[in-house]
Amino acid sequence: MLPFIVILSVAAVIAIVAFVIYRIMHPKLKENKPTEEQKEQFLQEELDRVLKPIEDEETAKKVSEYKDDDED
Repeated sequence: MLPFIVILSVAAVIAIVAFVIYRIMHPKLKENKPTEEQKEQFLQEELDRVLKPIEDEETAKKVSEYKDDDED
């Protein structure tokens, strides 16, 4: 029974030390959350980066027709 308690104690000490090291290395993680305005700005930047305007008129017409059909 004694070796079990020793092993359990060592594991608990390791866990506590690991937790303390983690908290020291990553202080105040919750404070770095972006605000709603920052989220919206980031999303708009990503959409602008990914979605390029369609330059070909024929393709633009097909896309707009497809969107109109999809909404019905």
